[in-house]
Amino acid sequence: MFQQKKLSKSVAGVGSLTRAAVVAAGTLFSATVMAQQVGTIEGQVFLDKGVEGAGVTVKATSKVMPRSRTATTDADGEFKLPALIPGLYNLTFTADDGTTRTVQAEVLLDQMTVVDVNLSPEVQGELEQVVVTGQVITVGGNSSLSDAIGADVIKGLPIGQDYRDLIKLAPGVQYTQNSVRGPSAGGSGQDNVYKFDGVNVTLPMFGTLSAEPSSQDVEQFSVERGGSRAVGFNRSGGITVNSKSKAGTNEYTGSVEYKFQNKGMRGETEAGTRSQLDQSWMTANMGGPIIEDQLFFYGSYYGPRAEQQSKETAYGPAKDYVSERDEYYGKLTWAPIDEVLLNVGYRTSERVGEGASVSYNEADSVSVGSESGQDILTVDGSWLINDDTTFTFQLSDYALETASLPDNMLGVTPAYGQSLDLANLDQMGYFNVPNTRTDDQAWNDFVQPFIDQYGYVNDAGERIGSGGVGAYSLVNVQNFYRTSFEMALDHTLEWGSTTHEFHIGYQWSEGEEDLARLSNGWGSISVINGAEDANAPDNAWFIGRTEQMSLISEDGTRVPSIRSYTETQNFEINDSISWGDFVFDVGFLISQDTLYGQGLREADTLSGYVEAPGNKYEMYKVDWKDMIQPRLGVSWAYNGQDTVFANFAQYNPAASSLARAASWDRNSRATLDVYWDQNGNFISSEPREGSSGKLFADDLDPRRVDELTLGTTKEFDNGISLRSHVRYREGSHFWEDTWNWSREYGCYGPDLDQCVPDDIAAKGPYIDNLSEMLDQIGSGSTYVIAELDDAYTKYWEFSMEASWEGERTYLNASYTRSRYSGNFDQDNTTYTNDANTFIGSSYVADGKGRQIWDNKEGTLAGDKPHLLKMFGRYTLDWNANVGAYLVYQSGQPWETWDGSIYGYSSGTNRYAEKAGSRRSPSHWQMDLSYTQNWNVYQDYTLKFRADLFNLFDNQTGFNIQPYAVAADYGEPRSYYAPRRVQLSVGMDF
Repeated sequence: MFQQKKLSKSVAGVGSLTRAAVVAAGTLFSATVMAQQVGTIEGQVFLDKGVEGAGVTVKATSKVMPRSRTATTDADGEFKLPALIPGLYNLTFTADDGTTRTVQAEVLLDQMTVVDVNLSPEVQGELEQVVVTGQVITVGGNSSLSDAIGADVIKGLPIGQDYRDLIKLAPGVQYTQNSVRGPSAGGSGQDNVYKFDGVNVTLPMFGTLSAEPSSQDVEQFSVERGGSRAVGFNRSGGITVNSKSKAGTNEYTGSVEYKFQNKGMRGETEAGTRSQLDQSWMTANMGGPIIEDQLFFYGSYYGPRAEQQSKETAYGPAKDYVSERDEYYGKLTWAPIDEVLLNVGYRTSERVGEGASVSYNEADSVSVGSESGQDILTVDGSWLINDDTTFTFQLSDYALETASLPDNMLGVTPAYGQSLDLANLDQMGYFNVPNTRTDDQAWNDFVQPFIDQYGYVNDAGERIGSGGVGAYSLVNVQNFYRTSFEMALDHTLEWGSTTHEFHIGYQWSEGEEDLARLSNGWGSISVINGAEDANAPDNAWFIGRTEQMSLISEDGTRVPSIRSYTETQNFEINDSISWGDFVFDVGFLISQDTLYGQGLREADTLSGYVEAPGNKYEMYKVDWKDMIQPRLGVSWAYNGQDTVFANFAQYNPAASSLARAASWDRNSRATLDVYWDQNGNFISSEPREGSSGKLFADDLDPRRVDELTLGTTKEFDNGISLRSHVRYREGSHFWEDTWNWSREYGCYGPDLDQCVPDDIAAKGPYIDNLSEMLDQIGSGSTYVIAELDDAYTKYWEFSMEASWEGERTYLNASYTRSRYSGNFDQDNTTYTNDANTFIGSSYVADGKGRQIWDNKEGTLAGDKPHLLKMFGRYTLDWNANVGAYLVYQSGQPWETWDGSIYGYSSGTNRYAEKAGSRRSPSHWQMDLSYTQNWNVYQDYTLKFRADLFNLFDNQTGFNIQPYAVAADYGEPRSYYAPRRVQLSVGMDF
């Protein structure tokens, strides 16, 4: 705790200690991430005349803690109070002679608060607040880039209702309106890790925040961008976000709020359309003591609703769009004794939607709906074994079950050999109504009865085809689960002139995906002329696109769902060494990842497998020795308060989709072409072209991110805190599926000017005897999972962050100048990038034109060179609060896609020019909020609030159309949301 000693001595040298009860107070950047959602208070006590206060009792009390926490200062007057629930604390210092001093300090999530006190009889009993509340940027920390955002900031600013809306406040993290992928801050949108009350709610295998926790329960949240220590199991290739939910206290409190935004409160879009959507959000919560000073409870409800009135289609009125969600949360906080603290939390949510995705030429019956359920269970605890040793643990269970399904479920179960009921095609699946042809009387005679029965009437009063009737064709069930356990032991000891804070932790986690894709009836049904179709039997007049999983086989069985697993183990050890004016962090994180697929069984063969449909098998293991991730940091408090720091960290990101993407049973999820003759008699079926299982190349090096950070912090006398740093990140060893012999493509394209680099071509196939392996197994893809040669990313960042808090004002500002480049772009792999795309099995390296040597070198899609954020709040004289948020950021890089220069018609991920050659316009916007409070009766407060987003209606275009052959080439496909207002009324009690 060198910072406290140094500052205390410097103050003692310039004035009387009796005039300064508190000589140092600050919130450190160093994350104290343990299993619990906690923070720490550390400091040093001095007696009168600068004598270090040994044997002083320090007692911490707070309404958020069921029991007090007590520590005794050591021979140097130093103390530590770990595992404190974030909140405002009264610290009472009592010396042997009865002298007391009480100060107030705030504990922030995953942060360490430093409080140094001069214990003098002349100031005993006085209460002084020494740490401002709601603080984001503070100084005096070690080498990690960690920020905690407190309750007052969250409450006072214009922020949306979802967890992801909070991230807009994080310094140096891009502002995004993506609905699936996350923001970029040195990595891709799938590189981030998201935690809710310490539970990892990142979508297993996909790295996105598809879970739906609301922000109404979030009391504090923290963001770690880099400079990580070996504490908290941080393997993120991007940012790590954590949050601490509200909890009960020793006082009964609660609130009810209703917020709404109807269609008239949203501006017109750039395309000239006005929203027809009415939205509302109902929230309620209550907490308090069950047993005073021992057991607290907290419970909440969140109920968002969205409705849109029916629209008219060519077939008539369609049903209203409705989305309803109900989320409940309950939490118990129990301190059976002073040294033990336990938390149990359970969150459950159900969402149901119907009436979506009906086009103009479709009947109402083909609309699609959705269902999802989310459950998060967490049990965590801490045990203060003694003043120097703390044990923490957490057990969590997370489930997200989702289904996209037709609003109209049909009663037909498809089976091999079954005929098609031509009299009731609208009950067989989604029927694509045919249209007549010019000069094809035989075709017209055949399809006219179906047009008469299922067509719609056009403006001329004629019944025509080309519409859709029946029911939505697909049922997609995709469930995700994660079970995790972690524990940690922290111990402090003095060794000569150094203080060591040892941390040892272990974490086990298993993520699972359960996927089933079924057809509604026969799926999609169309009329064809088999004699004109090279792939169809000559006598075929009907084709059904049917999911294999829904088809009953001749023996009466169905193909089971695909279940994929990833098992992760992490072990970490860290030593924070305080020596004089320096703190050194020395540690490492060591990991093991095991991927489990479905469809093979271990055997004594060349590949080590034989085919076994439905069987779980170990697909690939990345062993401990391959993932040793060093964490080294140093911080120098050159004047006892302000610092310079440096850090080196290495990360092996855990997110990978390969457990499913390379699973052998993927071919069991094939879509079948089913054929019938003109009378509806079954002819045959065959699978459409699709992906199948893949083998891994030997001795793959796991994906790695190396990071170097240099920075400084400074705190000014006027309350301004400043941090500035330079950070460099380099990503390497990227895995992808690619054709086994892609290094041997040679030169290609119409002009043969696209060539495999000679050094890569010389390496030959990724697996020498792949053909023999597949012959033994009997199936599989000629694509393999390999480490792409020379694939890399580079990220440079210069950032300045400052904050200031006055008596009624809080301001925060940050500016980041960055550069994100390379030849592997996880954010730009497909036409629709705001989606759960595979990590390790994308279009990248899929054929000629998609290799990393094919114009991929350049600026990556996540590059936004300039990013400015400013936000703050001000308390007015009439019990009201004004909040403002301003962001400016550069546009998004893009480049032309054109497959013709490589000899292909498809331009997807085939760059016709250097990556990032162009850029969309920059964007800025301002959001405002106003909250008025009225104390209507005792502790009852009536609240009115208005949030105004995008005040100046800057609907900047992004997501540019890159296809050279597209009519809208170079035009934005997405725009930032228009100006919109949300109003709310509520009551606190």
